[in-house]
Amino acid sequence: MTPVIFHTATTLNGFLADDRDSLDWLFATPGAAEAESDFSTFLETVGVLVMGSTTYEWIVDHENLSAQPEKWTEIYGDRATWVFTSRDLPRIDGAHLRFARGDVASQWPAMRTAAAERAIWIVGGGDLAGQFADAGLLSEIRLSVAPATLASGRPLLPRRIGPDRLRLESMSRAGQFAELRYSVRPA
Repeated sequence: MTPVIFHTATTLNGFLADDRDSLDWLFATPGAAEAESDFSTFLETVGVLVMGSTTYEWIVDHENLSAQPEKWTEIYGDRATWVFTSRDLPRIDGAHLRFARGDVASQWPAMRTAAAERAIWIVGGGDLAGQFADAGLLSEIRLSVAPATLASGRPLLPRRIGPDRLRLESMSRAGQFAELRYSVRPA
C-alpha cells in the first residue's frame, strides 16, 4: 500500500500555526536547522505532495513564489502536488499542481497512481490530515515537537484518533525538537 505520511512540526500543546497562520514560533526555535537536516532524506521517499489551501498560500507567500516560481522545483522538485481548496488559487509556473475540491477519497486513485510506489506526504494542514485518517488512508504521523506553546491557533489534528489506532514506532531528538513517529491503523 502507498504510505500516506503527515510529517509536520507542532508546539508542545498541539498547534501547527498561530491564529494568523504564522510559523514564527517554529523559526525562533534554536536547533530548527538541525531538525530539518533529515528532511532531504525524507523527501527522496515522496512521490506526491498534498496540502490544503492555507498551507499552499503560506508557502507561496513565505517563499515569494509569485516573483520566484523556480524556487518551487528547487524545494519540491517535479512531484505532483494536490491542493485541496474550495476557492481559486494562483498557480505557480513550473509546478505540477492539481487543485482539488471535495473529499480526499475521490482523489485517492489518482494520487496513488502519481506516487508510483513512493510515499504521499501531507504537508499540511491538520484538518486535511484528519480527512485522510477519516477515510482510512493515513498510515503514519511524524511530529517534530518544538519547545514552544501557543494560546490558540491551527490545531495539529482536529479529530479524535484513539490509542487503539496509534502506535509509537520511534522517537529521537533533533536539536531542541522531539521527533516522534506513529503508525496509524484504519478505524
